[in-house]
Formats: sequence, structure tokens, C-alpha cells
Amino acid sequence: MNLLKQKIVTEGKVLSDSVLKVDGFLNHQVDPVLMQELGEEFASRFAGEGVTKIVTLESSGIAPSVMAGLSMGVPVLFARKRKSLTLTDHLYTAGVYSYTKNETNDISVSADYLSSDDVILVIDDFLANGQAADGLISIVEQAGASLAGIGIVIEKGFQNGGDVLRGRGIRVESLAVIDSLADGNVTFHTKEASL
Repeated sequence: MNLLKQKIVTEGKVLSDSVLKVDGFLNHQVDPVLMQELGEEFASRFAGEGVTKIVTLESSGIAPSVMAGLSMGVPVLFARKRKSLTLTDHLYTAGVYSYTKNETNDISVSADYLSSDDVILVIDDFLANGQAADGLISIVEQAGASLAGIGIVIEKGFQNGGDVLRGRGIRVESLAVIDSLADGNVTFHTKEASL
């Protein structure tokens, strides 16, 4: 994913040794051409897995998930972080701690849209310590659905989330893996990260 890596280097901002800001193309303003390429890449990597739905977390996971859903021809379901007047009953819920926001949120998905017949692809923007992925996996498990794997746009390889998930036998496909943000420089992992 050379285009993604170019965007990270040219438009991303390293805020610390552990924080990369990519709101110019992924987390606030969205680059639709890049999102389409990311979606096609996820669709290619998970082709043949029988995916029936994509599950993501609002809001930064929605754009790449929708494009993957379009490429795969499957619906996209996003877990909500905030309470909704219309999303109150028949929910699958999990707690997710955000290190960048220093808070825990309950995420929820309506049970009306997930079943034990589903094969789920989880997609998210970042993988660091794996908290968001764990929350989404919990929701998939609560529904009795099968997990095809996890697609990540940017993995912070210097944090343990990817290793923990892979150690549990979960397939993780990361489109860009960063080994270091030291001294304000982005260093990419030279080998693709997948199980």
C-alpha cells in the first residue's frame, strides 16, 4: 500500500513517540480515492472467506469499511460509542478504553443486524494496544457469529495489540505497519504484518 505510506509520510504528523495524527486523510478529512484503494485491498485480502458483513467502530473506521463493503458487496455495521434514543434495546455491548482520549466508552451494535449465520470482517483505522479490536471481537462473539479476521489501516507495530491478537490465532491484515515514531520520524515495518 504505497499510496497509504506516502500519505502517512507527507500528510501525517508525529505528535509523540506513540501518537500519529492522520486527520488530513483518514480521521477527520477523508480522502475518498485513498479510501477506495484501501477498501479494494481489504476485499482482495479477505476474498474467499465468505464474509457476510463488515463491523467497525465509529467514526474513523467507517470510510474504509464502507469502501470495503462496496468492493465485497456486503453491508457495513458500525458500533456506536454514544448513546442514541433509537438504539436502546437488543444490543450487543462492550467496553473499549481509548488511550488517545484517556476514557472508556461502551460501544453498541443492534442485535437486529448480527446473527450466528454471519461471517464478520472487523475493520478499524488504527491498531495499537488492541482495545477497540477486542471490543468489536466481543460483539461478534456475543452474536455467535464467525470472525473472518481483522483489517487494520495503520498498525503501530511497536505496541502489543497486533502480537496479542495474532497470538490468539486471529488473522490480522494491516495495510501499513509502523515500527517507530521516534524523533518525529515514521519508520515502516519492512515485512507485511499478517497471521
